[in-house]
Amino acid sequence: MGKSLWYLLFSLWGCVALSFRDPWEDIEDRKFESLLKRLVYTRKGYITTGLVANGYKRYMGVPYGLVNASNPFGPAEPYPAFKQTFYAEKEGILCPQIRNGKPVGITECLTMNIYVPQNRAASKLPLPVMVWIHGGEFVSGSAEDEVDNPTSLLRHGIIVVAVNYRLGIYGFMCLDTHEVPGNQGLKDQTLALRWIRDNIAAFGGDQNKITVFGQSAGGMSINMHLFSLNEKLFEQAIIQSGSALSYWMMVESDDTIPLKLAEHFGYATSDIHKALNHLRRSTFDTHSLVKAANDMKITSAYSTDQPFTKPCVEKQFEGVENFITQHPMNMISEKAKEIPIIIGHNANEYYFQCHDKDEIFFTSYDISKLFELGFNIDTDFNEAIRAVEHFYFGDAHIEKEGATKLVDFVTDFIFAHPTQRMAEKFLESGAKYVYRYVFSFFEASHGDELPYLFDSLVSKLNKTDGGIFWKERLLVKHRMVKLWTNFVKHGHPSPEPAAYLPFVWTPITNTTQPYLDIDLDFKMMSRPEHGSMAFWDLFYKLYGKFQKWYINEDKEQQLVFKTSSLKNLPLQFSSNVQFNTIQIFNMKDEN
Repeated sequence: MGKSLWYLLFSLWGCVALSFRDPWEDIEDRKFESLLKRLVYTRKGYITTGLVANGYKRYMGVPYGLVNASNPFGPAEPYPAFKQTFYAEKEGILCPQIRNGKPVGITECLTMNIYVPQNRAASKLPLPVMVWIHGGEFVSGSAEDEVDNPTSLLRHGIIVVAVNYRLGIYGFMCLDTHEVPGNQGLKDQTLALRWIRDNIAAFGGDQNKITVFGQSAGGMSINMHLFSLNEKLFEQAIIQSGSALSYWMMVESDDTIPLKLAEHFGYATSDIHKALNHLRRSTFDTHSLVKAANDMKITSAYSTDQPFTKPCVEKQFEGVENFITQHPMNMISEKAKEIPIIIGHNANEYYFQCHDKDEIFFTSYDISKLFELGFNIDTDFNEAIRAVEHFYFGDAHIEKEGATKLVDFVTDFIFAHPTQRMAEKFLESGAKYVYRYVFSFFEASHGDELPYLFDSLVSKLNKTDGGIFWKERLLVKHRMVKLWTNFVKHGHPSPEPAAYLPFVWTPITNTTQPYLDIDLDFKMMSRPEHGSMAFWDLFYKLYGKFQKWYINEDKEQQLVFKTSSLKNLPLQFSSNVQFNTIQIFNMKDEN
């Protein structure tokens, strides 16, 4: 037979063979082809994913750090290169924590999720990057809690990355030792930011256009990065309800934590190293330690409880990379000089903690407990606490009927005034572009702005009032996303007025304090809560020296004020009487 006949018979055989092919093989081939299209080559090796939804690719559970198995409470190391293609499809990774009353999570949790728009712009230019740092009082939360569906952000041609970091005893024990120096969770974030800088280009991202954004403890983390000793790892920052000057943000080193935990598990010792060695034993599973720490109120964040595992001022050790060795109140931020910053808070931050509480919660509320974490209490300072009570509550006791007064006090003390002080600290550091906001839409409480940024939380908006104000909420969402993404792209939230953003968001200066009031009507206003902010300005002039970590570098130039000046300020004074406040600031002690 000729060659042409042999070729014809071979072709017919191929057709018959294909007709009997297992259909699952076609599916596997298509899946392989799909994975191949999403294959990226990073400095760590190949990464791919089969997860695609709503027009974007999801690379889930990408590891960036490796926890030392022999020292899980200490600093982590960069994750080594992949020996084979990494399939980034693992969802739901949690760092050890209490969730819904139960211990969950694994120590091998230093991962990130990367969300990439599927259809790149025709120009094929690198896309700007937003890196999300979650909140949770440094004891709870994960990369997926809010950012499971960032479609609205991605539609603006932005890559979104969300980061896990260690929490509680694994992330924030501060023992002043070489093994556990403190701030392990913040150092995890640093590893993640370095990984993103070195590898995001493989996903189509611009390594020179990275914006970090976070809320609550996430915002505080970002604030801390602006004061940290590490290199500059991002170009812009958005700090939502998270000033690093908030009284509760930092704790002093506490070497009793491992001693208490070891004793809880039957091993009494006064030696920190022996206690840590005992806790590292394989007989103690992660969940048992997490539960014990929560039960002993070491990491509890329930109601008025405050965790003892938070950022701290580190002691320096040779060969140990420090994150921060001074409190931000005593520092200048060199990074803030060249980084545009958005910083703000919500109008009624504390409402979420007390709206459903009974009368006993209010009548037994002791505001001095809030001050104990950040101030050294003595007789003189007790007078200051009484002045605060007088300003917010008059001569009355705290009652449920007056819940708004408690909300005002805690919102001002923990969020609003620390935000103002930090904005001023940035100006003092030489920052030129600091944009302030107050999210006041529907009298917003802590975290209420998040559904306006992340689509995974949109259902909460509809449930809030049965959808009655759905159109209004959707309009606020579109406007807020546009402002945030403008900032990411241009370094300015409103580079020019638009149809539904008919204003220019101007930065603060040493003489002006403009801020954006984020309500149904977005408006530029001046000096949020001017009366109460003036009260707190005076409070810190008088009593700032009682703050833990306070360093008075020029005592002779410090003005001395009489306690009576603060006590005699009018209750909730308005902007009409601010001239009197300024006069008080300029008073000198006549004694």
